[in-house]
Amino acid sequence: MTRIDFAFGAPDRLRMACQVVRKRVLAGQRLVVYCKDGSRLAAFDRMLWAFDDTSFVPHVLANDPLAPETPVVLTAGNPQQAAQAAQAQAGQPALWLLNLDSDCPPSFDTFERVLEIVSDDPDDKQAARQRWRVYQTAGHTPLSHDLSRQPSGD
Repeated sequence: MTRIDFAFGAPDRLRMACQVVRKRVLAGQRLVVYCKDGSRLAAFDRMLWAFDDTSFVPHVLANDPLAPETPVVLTAGNPQQAAQAAQAQAGQPALWLLNLDSDCPPSFDTFERVLEIVSDDPDDKQAARQRWRVYQTAGHTPLSHDLSRQPSGD
């Protein structure tokens, strides 16, 4: 069954997502980042290039020929199709899914793990509550993590 983790209390959802992605990539994990909102996905793409002066997170769009070799694949389409396009080489871990959309991603239950970052914005929290209910209705037991209680930094 897919493990679903919600991280609540992020001061800035996209910036925290960049930090999470960097941490996961450094740990050897590959990710598909899903958001059907093209402007939000483009903002995240730009932020991955510049959120930290001393690090770079390799990432491409799902239709890029380098997707199979790149640890982070961004998509506004079906994340499962993006995962197939970026199919891990033998011996590499399965791709995780980071959801930056307001709704649950399609085919989320085909991933080993789904990550959800939630800011303190009331609209973002309300959308997260709705996603939580959808996951529960689908038979999953989401886990909750409070980012406001964790020390800042990585």
